[in-house]
Amino acid sequence: MTERIDLSKMEKKLIIRNVEERDIDKIVELSKICFPDMDPWTRGQLQSHIEIFPEGQHCVEYEGKIIGASSSLIIDFNEYEDRHTFDEITDKGYITNHDPEGKHLYGISIMVHPDYRRLHVGTRIYEARKELVQRLNLKSFLVGGRIPNYHKYADKMSANEYVKQVIQQKLYDPVLTFQLLSGFKLKWVNPNYLNDDKASRGYAVLLEWDNVDYMPKSKRLYLRAFPVRVCAVQYMLKKIDSFEDFANQCEYFVDVAALDESDFVVFPETFTIQLLSFINEKIPGKQVRRLAEYTEDYIELFNMLAMKHNVNIIAGSHFVEENDLLYNVSYLFRRDGTIDRQYKLHITPDERKWWAIQPGNELKVFDTDCGKIAILICYDTQFPELSRIAVDRGARIIFTPFCTDDRQGYLRVRYCSQARAVENQIYTVISGTVGNLTHVPRTDTMYAQSGVFSPSDFPFSRDGIVGECSANIETIVIGEVDLEILRRNRITGTVTHIKDRRKDLYQIVEGTPVKDRTYGEVPQSTSPEAGPVGVTKK
Repeated sequence: MTERIDLSKMEKKLIIRNVEERDIDKIVELSKICFPDMDPWTRGQLQSHIEIFPEGQHCVEYEGKIIGASSSLIIDFNEYEDRHTFDEITDKGYITNHDPEGKHLYGISIMVHPDYRRLHVGTRIYEARKELVQRLNLKSFLVGGRIPNYHKYADKMSANEYVKQVIQQKLYDPVLTFQLLSGFKLKWVNPNYLNDDKASRGYAVLLEWDNVDYMPKSKRLYLRAFPVRVCAVQYMLKKIDSFEDFANQCEYFVDVAALDESDFVVFPETFTIQLLSFINEKIPGKQVRRLAEYTEDYIELFNMLAMKHNVNIIAGSHFVEENDLLYNVSYLFRRDGTIDRQYKLHITPDERKWWAIQPGNELKVFDTDCGKIAILICYDTQFPELSRIAVDRGARIIFTPFCTDDRQGYLRVRYCSQARAVENQIYTVISGTVGNLTHVPRTDTMYAQSGVFSPSDFPFSRDGIVGECSANIETIVIGEVDLEILRRNRITGTVTHIKDRRKDLYQIVEGTPVKDRTYGEVPQSTSPEAGPVGVTKK
């Protein structure tokens, strides 16, 4: 008998937080590993950092181990010479020159353990510092960056020429190239910045990231923004020969989404049926049980991809076997390594007929670093009560992985998803499969046009469509939605559906949980005032 998988045993906890005193000795040791030929941080310097400016000191903890750290301070850069040194800008590493009234965050150190550099730890730290700049309404984020590969070319070119060639991508520098990809712009090259940095020959580049949301303190009013970037994958089902082939196809799309700085990437419903390409099974009921054998491999793959590429993944859905019963389950893999799941709640006639899929019994709303979300798998989005319950619990984006075999099936998903966006004043995202598994018995053709949808009002995209794929080709669509615009529209929109609901006439009431009744039985309201399901008598 197959038991329900305990996700807590498969999670890999990756946490970005502020440095605490208990971390100091670990960060000292980390600095020795990351900068073996330079003077490491001392305990006194790090203690001074967290006493003077604790918000500016970040670390990354992975499975209880410190694998990355950074130090920063606030300055008014106009008070310093352009060609300053590390000791001048940091007061010899103690940051006692930190100025809470300054306009610039200055990053003085970032380090990542070499064994964990594929987890995008540096990117996560830079994002945390950029968020700090925005939260404190600072004008820009400055860094004095090393150029550790310069020693290989120092006898052939000047530091200025080396930096120019790195910017032109003729040469690669592990620090400068990364910082340029992180959105920093070169200001100038500083000689004699850090004399014990032999690899950089003492040079450093001063780089700057401008805070486009910065408002001078004399301004009293400014509009906030809460942008969230989402990527819907229109996934092609094609012949593969191994789970590794499947993993490579999935990672390609996750990598593309991450390169475009997506916060979420969503795959289609039951796209793991592609694994049937190399599973020799012709009977539908046995096919899905064979797929369920890959559940742990599937979970490990997407948990790794979410952390490696620093993006939240709604990994479509997958057939899961628990206590000899089959379920259609969508998993949420957060970029911090935590995992959650949503069972499909409404089962289609074909799913019952061919695969004996059982319904889940709980609608979840998930906390993420971009607010609350919900997942409604395909058919579930065609039941408006679920979306309303999710919205009442705080969901602002509803993701719908789907799999449809013809245009009318697809349009049911699309039209209902757009209706949910309008009636609940939320964003919705649909992601479907395309292509055919012609070599696999009893598999359907696929029809999809994935998209990102919004309410229909002036602040949003025309026709309520943030973006959509071309139909029936393998591609992606990336759209940026703004949760702050959504919040304001609920208050001041042309129409205000959420605010104008007539709760004196109707309301959603939840019925008997599925686990306490026979499948197919009509659920009865627990409210003594209720009439037909979901409608309260008035």
